[in-house]
Amino acid sequence: MIKVLVTGGAGFIGANFVHFLRRHRPDWQIINLDLLTYAGNPENLRDLENDPQHTLVKGDVAEGELVAGLFARYGISRVVHFAAETHVDRSILDPAVFVRTNVLGTFFLLEAARQAWKDLPQEAAPRFLHISTDEVYGSLGSKDPPVTEAAPYAPSSPYAASKAGADFLVRSYFRTYRLPVLITNCSNNYGPYQFPEKLIPFSIRQALEQKPIPLYGQGGNVRDWLFVEDHCRALLTVLEQGQPGETYNIAGLQEKTNLELVRLLLSLLQEMRPDLGDLERLITFVPDRPGHDWRYALNCRKIDTALGWRPQVNLEEGLGRTISWYLSHLEWLNRVCSGAYRQFLQKQYGAGVI
Repeated sequence: MIKVLVTGGAGFIGANFVHFLRRHRPDWQIINLDLLTYAGNPENLRDLENDPQHTLVKGDVAEGELVAGLFARYGISRVVHFAAETHVDRSILDPAVFVRTNVLGTFFLLEAARQAWKDLPQEAAPRFLHISTDEVYGSLGSKDPPVTEAAPYAPSSPYAASKAGADFLVRSYFRTYRLPVLITNCSNNYGPYQFPEKLIPFSIRQALEQKPIPLYGQGGNVRDWLFVEDHCRALLTVLEQGQPGETYNIAGLQEKTNLELVRLLLSLLQEMRPDLGDLERLITFVPDRPGHDWRYALNCRKIDTALGWRPQVNLEEGLGRTISWYLSHLEWLNRVCSGAYRQFLQKQYGAGVI
């Protein structure tokens, strides 16, 4: 039986990946390590509470003894490493926690895997998949081509710099120790279970409550949008078929300015909830954040050519599925928005936003 350690598996992408694994690799045993902070929600895994193939462990990837103990206890031969602090705004306010989780946590995982796997038989074929971000490549201009895996790193925010540091550690463990690592860099994800500090679920909640939807600057910053189910399919493909030591870009190939995205989102929401009235009136422009990257775009020809993966869900379909999920999970949405979360948003955008 393959035993896979999924870190951050109660968060947005991690929880979606755990559910994806249970559907597509039902014989795998999943050990799910999550600190269960504000964005790691055990409710995301409620339907797996009595599943013998899934074990949720509350713990910190930056606690080396805990991580090493999981390898020894469960005989882990696969790692899928999602656990990270990910919100750029939070990294500007408190960069230390990003360095601890994203850099130090990745180090402890790598070291535990190196020690646990050095005596494994060849047929065990262990693999360590590290999930990174397009933000490590830095900002692009409006006319620049999408970046390839060979592009130099140029992170702008403490978040992006911490992920870049983690990526370099992962690469060093392949070069120095021949640890069978793989790295993926993905564009902006969206879909079910996403914590509402991110643009799409935040905008949905604000619209439902008829509150302002703040956009930085004039909403012209460009992002590429990847439906989380497409991302999960790509990750399993890389985990099983990717070449150790390689990096693979994963993109949705759906570039939009933030303003275009929110307008499309609100139009689709209005179709489902016409009682909400004209929702574009809620869009509000606020001062830009420090070091705000203008555009991200990834070239994902490598994963298409080498592994046969490409996105299948276009943006309008994905947004429709996402809105439907949130409308049918309003209790979940309201519960995850704690008082601490409201205080954070008010500090960022001003009183009355949420």
